[in-house]
Amino acid sequence: MSVSAIVLLGILAIALLYGIVVYNNLVRLKHNIAKAWANIDVLLKQRHDELPKLVEVCRQYKQFEESTLTRVIEARARVADARSQHDVPALGQAEGMLRVGLGQLFAVAEAYPELKANEHFMQLQTRITSLENGIADRREWFNESTNVHNIRIEQFPDLIVARLFQFTEQPLLEFSTAEKADVDLKALFSA
Repeated sequence: MSVSAIVLLGILAIALLYGIVVYNNLVRLKHNIAKAWANIDVLLKQRHDELPKLVEVCRQYKQFEESTLTRVIEARARVADARSQHDVPALGQAEGMLRVGLGQLFAVAEAYPELKANEHFMQLQTRITSLENGIADRREWFNESTNVHNIRIEQFPDLIVARLFQFTEQPLLEFSTAEKADVDLKALFSA
């Protein structure tokens, strides 16, 4: 074997090993996104289970605004639907609607001193606040994992392996119009 053949085989071996390393890193990043999504999904499910209890406690006060409760229920259904379909952009929009609905619900609850003093309402409000904070933390991790993945599949030479094995860009979880509502919710919850 000639020296040039040995050099060529060495270069091919290094390129193959590099391709394997890149592929494995991309797989790890893809699974980090799935893991981050699973963590968000758990918290969304827990909050999903708490919202009917909150609505029921509010309904016990006959004069409580039914339209506000209806908005929360509809938004909850949209979140559940987007969550079950793993539709990240739709989840972001539905979350926005839910956060606005919850903000309105807690704002209306301010006008009902008996409701605000209700121990079950207070426990649910605290639980939902805790879940909201957890969702925000997990969302940050999900978006960071997604961002790292998206950058890697666009960088040369990783993009060659990414295109070869059909790694695709993943959407970020953005709550768009709800960002202001999220801030308002935190202010309401801390009141």
